[in-house]
Amino acid sequence: MTHVLILSLDFPPDNVSTGHLMGDLASDMVARGHKVTVITTRPHARRDSIAEENQSLRPLWWFFLSKSEYGGAPVYHTFMASRSSNIVSRLIPWFMFHLISLVAGLLIPRRVDVILTPSPLLSLGVVAWLIGLRHRCRFVYNVQDLHPDSAVSMGRINNPVIRAALYRLESFVYWTAGAITTITPGIKQRIESKGISAEKVVYIPNWVDTDREVPVAKSNPFSIEHGLDSQFVVSYAGTLGMAQSFDEFLEAARILRAQSHIRFLLVGEGTHRERLLRTIQDQDLDNVLILPNQPQQLMPMIYGASDMSFVTLLPELGSTALPSKVYRIMSSATPVLALTEKDSGLSDLVLEANCGAVIEPGSSVELASAIERFAADPDLVAQTGLAGRRFAQDNYARPDLVSNYIELFNRLVPGATAAASSSRP
Repeated sequence: MTHVLILSLDFPPDNVSTGHLMGDLASDMVARGHKVTVITTRPHARRDSIAEENQSLRPLWWFFLSKSEYGGAPVYHTFMASRSSNIVSRLIPWFMFHLISLVAGLLIPRRVDVILTPSPLLSLGVVAWLIGLRHRCRFVYNVQDLHPDSAVSMGRINNPVIRAALYRLESFVYWTAGAITTITPGIKQRIESKGISAEKVVYIPNWVDTDREVPVAKSNPFSIEHGLDSQFVVSYAGTLGMAQSFDEFLEAARILRAQSHIRFLLVGEGTHRERLLRTIQDQDLDNVLILPNQPQQLMPMIYGASDMSFVTLLPELGSTALPSKVYRIMSSATPVLALTEKDSGLSDLVLEANCGAVIEPGSSVELASAIERFAADPDLVAQTGLAGRRFAQDNYARPDLVSNYIELFNRLVPGATAAASSSRP
């Protein structure tokens, strides 16, 4: 039996993709006979009232630390305030998260065999290293988004002193980690180009539960409630933030405004939501429906209501990130409408799986044309949707990729039992 400590900014009941992946890993490892302890934050990012009711938190260290259970694993939640645009009000809770996580990781688990911490917080790699010194174990750094490269390429870090400090931090985390996992081959190559041994960097893509994320009928309670059951729906569900581009999405909606059978749907919150609302109102885009974050349990119905699902990735992030929502879209047999450069990881995935269309950023007319083409051809929608589901089942199934993680953990733990790692739920 291997005891894994997961140290993650996001974890259920927060409705965040990285959190769900860590939750899947924790519950699957427990089901296979391993032990998992989780240290994370209190719900603060994309709150889900239903999930929070099902996973109640009880105070442990006054308001500093609470405890819940998820999939048989104890979960410790540190204090964390809701997201704010004010830099000071964001930094103080993040500092407290690191400090409380460090203390909890040193004091609560009796013995830890390996630690897993996902990006984008490089600083959590330092916390994992310090906790590892106490337990005499290695840590695995899971790169979901390559930082600071992503932030630098987007122009969010211009101060040379801060940039140099972040690259030094990145180097420290990579060199002290027992292993580094990446979600795309492109990210793996980028890390190796920084002087990290290829044997240390392991490609393990994110997964999808293809038994849970299944095709749902278009006519369902969500689509009926919002009047989408008889229209061709192009949807986006997720963060409406700086890493996404919606200008082409709304421009395509303007171009296709006269085609009343085509509807555009935006579901989510983020820094760009107010700007998007203003654009929709100013341009009188009555074919665009924008909704706030929805409970996790409604996501299958949202994909079921969708005839295409929009996935956007800024050109600067093409080789450093891959939206994990694309796997859920594929598993739901919904065609992917990808706005990305044609040499990005997202583009390569969609083209290889033949599960949708890839449009270059800045090409609103081409985006509208692709939507028109799919709206006029139900067979094309069905064929590309099913191709995506088959590809997800063959390449991104949850049990196989969880096994890859367990095998990696066992390589870092002397004397780990191979039999437990190969068992299936």
